[in-house]
Amino acid sequence: MLAGLAVGIAAGAASRYYFGETEGLARFIEYVAQPAGQLFLRLLFMLVIPLVFSALVLGISGLGDLRSLGRIGLKTFLYTVAVSSVAVFLGIFLVNTLQPGRGLPPETQARMLEGAEQRASSIAQAPGQRTGLDLVLAIVPNNPVRAAADGDILAVMFFALMFGIGLCLVRTDASLHLERGIEGLYDVTMRLIQMVIWLAPFGVAALLFTLTAQLGYDILTLLARYVGVVVLALALHMFVVYSLAVSFLGGMSPLRFFRGVQDAMLVAFSTASSNATLPTALTVAQRDLKLPSHVSRFVLTIGATANQNGTALFEGVTVLFLAQFYGVALTLGQQATVVLICIMGGIGTAGVPAGSIPILAMILGVVGIPVEGIGLILGADRLLDMCRTTLNVTGDLAAAVVVSRGEGAEPPPPRA
Repeated sequence: MLAGLAVGIAAGAASRYYFGETEGLARFIEYVAQPAGQLFLRLLFMLVIPLVFSALVLGISGLGDLRSLGRIGLKTFLYTVAVSSVAVFLGIFLVNTLQPGRGLPPETQARMLEGAEQRASSIAQAPGQRTGLDLVLAIVPNNPVRAAADGDILAVMFFALMFGIGLCLVRTDASLHLERGIEGLYDVTMRLIQMVIWLAPFGVAALLFTLTAQLGYDILTLLARYVGVVVLALALHMFVVYSLAVSFLGGMSPLRFFRGVQDAMLVAFSTASSNATLPTALTVAQRDLKLPSHVSRFVLTIGATANQNGTALFEGVTVLFLAQFYGVALTLGQQATVVLICIMGGIGTAGVPAGSIPILAMILGVVGIPVEGIGLILGADRLLDMCRTTLNVTGDLAAAVVVSRGEGAEPPPPRA
């Protein structure tokens, strides 16, 4: 996978240097590189719904009783809110201190804004954006099959949560057979995912070739300060906050933790998708970190959508960066509103590439910043998406370490 990463970056950079924006390179990207990368992602996404359903149901039913579910769920919720808050405050502190959006010459601003409104319009006006109340109501699906077909992960997770609770309450022969059938679905899905992972070096190479061949050097130079602040905040949260969390709250050495999660970090960086990385995260949690499977299944499956510290941090930094760029002065009250919405956005953002962009458009509208500013960051968003997804997945595994402490080994099997 590392070889695929290196080959994709090197080939994409060389193609950009020698061929620039020629029609031949554009056609190669459109008909070869981009479809190859998307095929790899589609193979992973194809298995996400059965994996999320079976892993969450087994994680809940494996707890043995609802008191364990309440305890583990409460610990997961409190940890998620606390660490997400730290992430957003860290990002806002850095962007207020370093001021990456100020000091640009007027001609540079004009060049950056050229075409930004057109690039952002499809996102800002995309169908399916809903109010806060609609988002809350949509968590409960009126048709779980339709929710699965639409890829509504939160709704599928809620249905799986209720299904797992039902299995905890009904301990008959038939329900035990059903639980074993769901365990079989989980095993089959994991085996298929292992087959797909064999294609990962080729898929990663195609994804990174597309990224580096399309990304212009000018926009990277102009946005270097913004990218630098985001990456700095992500790195501080990764290696400082998570190290403290797993050490003091999880009782695990940070060195052992980061050594154990490196496979998941690499897959997350390559795919820019928490959902696509979930199989690898489940594997390293049990194989390398030696966490109880009933806890890791629950925490990691929930965390793939609900514990996205990197997304919350990114949204906070981006909102304040665009506010500085447009000269919009946000009061402390407005910044507090940004913090709250970013924490909620980190919980409700889809774990797919660029899943945070529609949420970001909503936040900009709330605080009165021109939504077309999103067009400024689209050129660098793919790289930042890869970085923040790495933080998201690492944060899920850190949460699993923290929540697992004191939970003991696997619960005994239910009586027939």
